[in-house]
Amino acid sequence: MIELEGVPELIDPVMVAAFEGWNDAGDAASTAVAHLEREWKGEVFAALDAEDYYDFQVNRPTVYMDGGVRKITWPTTRLSVVRVGGDKPRDLVLVRGIEPSMRWRSFCNELLGFAHELGVEMVVILGALLGDTPHTRPVPVSGVTSDPDLARTMDLEETRYEGPTGIVGILQEACTHAGVPAVSLWAAVPHYVSQPPNPKATLALLNRLEDLIDLRIPLGELAEDARAWQVGVDQLASEDSEVAEYVQTLEEARDTAELPEASGEAIAREFERYLRRRDGGPGGQGHATELGDSSYLRDTSSGRTRPAKPPKAGEAEPAGREEGGLEQPPAPDAPDQDSPAHDSGRETRSQDGPGRDSPGSPGQDAPESPDSSED
Repeated sequence: MIELEGVPELIDPVMVAAFEGWNDAGDAASTAVAHLEREWKGEVFAALDAEDYYDFQVNRPTVYMDGGVRKITWPTTRLSVVRVGGDKPRDLVLVRGIEPSMRWRSFCNELLGFAHELGVEMVVILGALLGDTPHTRPVPVSGVTSDPDLARTMDLEETRYEGPTGIVGILQEACTHAGVPAVSLWAAVPHYVSQPPNPKATLALLNRLEDLIDLRIPLGELAEDARAWQVGVDQLASEDSEVAEYVQTLEEARDTAELPEASGEAIAREFERYLRRRDGGPGGQGHATELGDSSYLRDTSSGRTRPAKPPKAGEAEPAGREEGGLEQPPAPDAPDQDSPAHDSGRETRSQDGPGRDSPGSPGQDAPESPDSSED
């Protein structure tokens, strides 16, 4: 049994998790959880033992100086709790880390142990993948679950995906088998501008999470960052006629596909979000749990900094740019939404573009697309 001294009893807690790596295109998902930690001043109360789950030749530790003393930050997964006030208070358990290198079943069981001890009512796992979506349109976000009852009550897709999966899919299935309601939210990131950060995709994930758990999320500078990111990509695309033509093709395909769905439901959802923000709904007074000196506390130094702000027009190179320009898109004659690929975005990508026979990195399988209904 996991002993959590110093952690108070939580109110209707929801666990929100994201993992860097294969299921985190543009770092959109992990940045979303980092944003929640930052805005609500979450404090880490526990960390999984890095020795158990990580290959340090794949995910290397980092050395830093603290007051003239050299210290080491180990790659791991950390948990924090934030208490969100308002008319309907609700607590969140935030899980942020790196996709483990080994022992995935034990990894999921340990996270579920925390969920059980904390009384978590639902687990929401955030992910992001590369797809044939234009950067000029709203980011598509798909909500999927393995629970048919949950799919009906929360207007989600019931997953039908078959194929290679990442820790997001494994954790969702572990939750289902343990009887814990679980939902995955997937944002589609344009494959031709895949390098992190992608604040527009992060913003889309947070908006969908806000709708799902009925909690107002403070956005800080994220909306401004998303606009600046799009302006920068717009400028680069306009300087390359081939990329501009490809983006236009994606826009036409997207607009045609969404025309029948541009109706009441989407408009009502946006209007409800507007009213929630205007009226200062729940979520405006989030704060960190006072945890004190917990005996379970270990390895709490994350060594992370706030993700870099996206470049504005005429400044630094935006995400996805390689050697002075955007990734060249593949020929626009055969976009395949069924298999967009993604890795951490830190290694050189194939010029063929993800979502086709060649995934994001050599020798790496492609993760699931929203159309594939990843679990």
